[in-house]
Amino acid sequence: MQESANRLTECRDPVLRVVPAPADINSNGHIFGGWVLAQMDIAGGIVAGRETQGPCATVAIEAMQFLAPILLRDIISVYAEVERVGRTSISIRIDVIATRGRGPEEVRVTSGLFTFVALDENHRPRPIVRETRLV
Repeated sequence: MQESANRLTECRDPVLRVVPAPADINSNGHIFGGWVLAQMDIAGGIVAGRETQGPCATVAIEAMQFLAPILLRDIISVYAEVERVGRTSISIRIDVIATRGRGPEEVRVTSGLFTFVALDENHRPRPIVRETRLV
């Protein structure tokens, strides 16, 4: 898994980087899955809000997989990129990589597809207007 994690991190910057606290650890010595999901939701919301140019709400999490545990003292990097844009929704692929042992070891710990809906001022779905970018 180290090789695939390195390929994932080579070409882009994380949306979010965080170190779990001792309070985030469960009785197995691993970080709570809910804590990881929260970090992924935060990172996905940042990307979704940027892409839709406004507020968004998480409406679905698909294909969530926990591949390896997150340990205390791991540095967690959350990578997110747009996979699909619909009329009112946007799907973001989110990957979490743990840097272990204060060194170069990177472990892909989880991955998921999060869907967000763009919201208007009444908290109702609104059409997504994407900026046309000239290269």
